[in-house]
Formats: sequence, C-alpha cells, structure tokens
Amino acid sequence: MFRSYMSAALSEARAAAARGEVPVGAVVVNPSGRIVAQAGNRTRELCDPSAHAEMLAIRAACAALGSERLTDHALYVTLEPCAMCAGAIAAARIARLYYGAADPKSGGVAHGARVFAHPQCHHLPEVYDGIAAAEAEALLTAFFRARRASSEER
Repeated sequence: MFRSYMSAALSEARAAAARGEVPVGAVVVNPSGRIVAQAGNRTRELCDPSAHAEMLAIRAACAALGSERLTDHALYVTLEPCAMCAGAIAAARIARLYYGAADPKSGGVAHGARVFAHPQCHHLPEVYDGIAAAEAEALLTAFFRARRASSEER
C-alpha cells in the first residue's frame, strides 16, 4: 500500500521559508517506511549553493547509514529537482523519486537537462511527479510574491 511522505517534505519547506530560504523540503524514506533524513533548503544560511534540500537529505541519510548508496530508498521533494540534485539522486542509487511542483525554469528531471534521460546517466529511479503539487506550488508562489513585495517597498 502506498503511503506518501510529502507532508513531511512540505513541513521542511515551510521551515525553510521561515528561515528566508526558498521553500523546498526533502525526505528520505527507507524500505520499511521510516524517515531516515529530512531537510529544507539552507543555501543562504550555509553560504553554500549546493545546500539544496535534496542534497542535504541525501548527505544526512548516507551518513546515518554509513553508505554512499541509498538503494531501495525513496526521496520525497516538494519541487522538481535541479540537474545537480538529479545527479546526486542517480549517484546515490535512490530507487524512487516523488516530487510535487514542476520546475520549468530550473528543473532537471522533466524539464531542462532531463538528467535521467541522458545516455550517460548510470541509474534511473522510478519517478512520480505531481504529489501534493498544488500545496508545493502555493508555498513557492507566496514566498516569491512576498519577496517581490518587500523589494518594491525599498
């Protein structure tokens, strides 16, 4: 029976927004359904352009398991992963990717680089899109609307 962990990813996205980060959250789930790692974007906080939610969650899960591979694990993320994150998903051998909102501007799965469709991609996860997409899109829209409004007030 399928159980979505997108609510936990959305919680991480909301926490990222509260920190002033782009509201993206990610959760890594093991084969028995236990969350082994979760994270939200921290690029500004850490002054690290690679500190995307997916990257942080993958790093934490690998550290917790003592392995560079997350075979049979699932990743839930609120936004379509960029090319960098898609590359890390393939390198970690994540079995299933579930994401919410599509990202026509910077996505790397269904848009842009389409990393998993590239002939040199060494691992192809199962991909499921549109999971809680409306809520993920609403978080992103509200975040960027508020940023535009605050920059116009200056």
